[in-house]
Amino acid sequence: MKLSEIKKILPTLDNVEFQLENGTFVPEHFHVTEVGTVTKHFIDCGGTIRQEKAVNFQLWDADDFEHRLKPGKLLNIIQLSEEKLGIEDDEIEVEYQNLTIGKYDLEFNGKNFILKNKTTACLAQESCGIPTEKQKKGLSELSPAKTSCCTPDSGCC
Repeated sequence: MKLSEIKKILPTLDNVEFQLENGTFVPEHFHVTEVGTVTKHFIDCGGTIRQEKAVNFQLWDADDFEHRLKPGKLLNIIQLSEEKLGIEDDEIEVEYQNLTIGKYDLEFNGKNFILKNKTTACLAQESCGIPTEKQKKGLSELSPAKTSCCTPDSGCC
């Protein structure tokens, strides 16, 4: 989800709720402790230099159980971040500490924001010898199976 998308959704909501893919909700007394831009400049295993940029939201589960972040407040935080930091309309990445700090993509299901699990991947599969698609082979291309010493009437089974 891009920043522009969440800015359109927030004014339509009464509450801001985040939910993990497994159905667990981020406690409703969470805080958004950071909004910023994260830039990753790296080299992949194939030697290609790459750069990624995302808008980062950090969620924090505090002990102030009466706290509730309202949509208008989050929208104000986003607008202030755009104004003061020059944040652009990039994809949103959410940091949230479960067992450890996790990074999630963000989607909206019509009611809640869903923290989508991120996965790692090899960006240079052709350099690493990883086939991009499953290789299809016909039965005639497979090597014949070794003949078993057991035959149906041999009595070995």
